[in-house]
Amino acid sequence: MALTDQVVSTGLRAITRTILRIHGAELSRVPAHGPLILVPNHVNFLEAPVLYAHLQPRRITGLAKKETWDNPALRFLFDMGEAIPLRRGEADVVALKRGLKMLEDGRILAIAPEGTRSNTGLLQRGHPGVVFMALHSGAPMLPMACFGGERFRSNVARLRRTDFHIVVGQPFRVDAHGQQVRGRLRQHIADEIMYQLAALLPPAYRGCYSDVDAATEEYLRFDPPAHSNLARLTAA
Repeated sequence: MALTDQVVSTGLRAITRTILRIHGAELSRVPAHGPLILVPNHVNFLEAPVLYAHLQPRRITGLAKKETWDNPALRFLFDMGEAIPLRRGEADVVALKRGLKMLEDGRILAIAPEGTRSNTGLLQRGHPGVVFMALHSGAPMLPMACFGGERFRSNVARLRRTDFHIVVGQPFRVDAHGQQVRGRLRQHIADEIMYQLAALLPPAYRGCYSDVDAATEEYLRFDPPAHSNLARLTAA
């Protein structure tokens, strides 16, 4: 890791641990090597610095809205982390190709399928772009749920630390069974991925994916010893 990365990572770790009480023991389940598509939910701005700092020495990057680079301070941090600017609302082929290259290089690529912050912690409908990345890279996907951070603003106003919970799920791959994936099928697969994420969250946070009985796994493949994240619901 470059010296600048070490300094920034150490600083972010210190800052986040000052304002948050991070329950991140499950981060040890993130594979130490190899390409990985990390699939987190997106509550607010906290996920990025927490994951960047606490997954080191693994290099993690991600897709972020292009407007982020309008802020000079954020531009410095995002460029250092080799984040990929994404033009939202369109098929940004350049960004997608850069993401595939990161995976080819064995990096962790974080993609929040919701596309924008919920601020409430409730899951929003997932966008299908993550399916493109999964199919074209063949990389395993790892769902990761974060919750508690939605209380940050009210807590910091009272000078209270916020409990920030991280739950790491079971990895899987997308398998289209030789079918052409477009339109409704792509969204269907995105929803299957989102249900895997919903299974990691307490019921009150599942939002659009609260009806877990409607979940399917037709296009997801779990390589042993991994198993469906939905199994957590029956074991509870």
